[in-house]
Amino acid sequence: MDDERWEPGMPALDRQAVRAPTTLPPSLQGLPPRSVPEVAPTPLQKQYINLSVVVLICGAIAITALNLGARLGDPLIKLCVIVAAPLLVVTTADAIVRIWRSAWAWMGVDRGKGLFRLAWVVVSLIGLGALVVAAVAVLLA
Repeated sequence: MDDERWEPGMPALDRQAVRAPTTLPPSLQGLPPRSVPEVAPTPLQKQYINLSVVVLICGAIAITALNLGARLGDPLIKLCVIVAAPLLVVTTADAIVRIWRSAWAWMGVDRGKGLFRLAWVVVSLIGLGALVVAAVAVLLA
C-alpha cells in the first residue's frame, strides 16, 4: 500500500485489475455497456484534488476581492492569478488527457459515446485557451 494514511482494516481503493466480463443480469443483457474500464492513470491523478483546492481558494479570494471593488490590476488579483493559473492549466490538461483516453476506449464499444467524448476534448481545449488568454489579460492589466 503506497498511501501513508492507510491503516490495517481499511479497504484498499487502489486501481483494480481489469476483469474478464461477467454474466450480466437478464435486465442488462443485450444492452450496450454502461462503462469502459480505465486501464492507466493520468499523470496527476493522485494530486488532482489537492491542486484543484488551491485553485478554488485562489479563485474565491480573487472573485471576492473583485466583488468588493478591487480592479484586475490590483496586486491581490495578480497574485491569485499567478498562483492559480498554472495549476489550473496543468489540471485541465490532465483532465483533457483523461477525456481523450476515454473517447478512444469507447470508440471500439460505442462510437457515439466516443465521438461525444471527443467533442468534450474540443470544448475543453477551447476553454483551456480562453483560460490562458484571461490569465495573460489579468497579468497585463
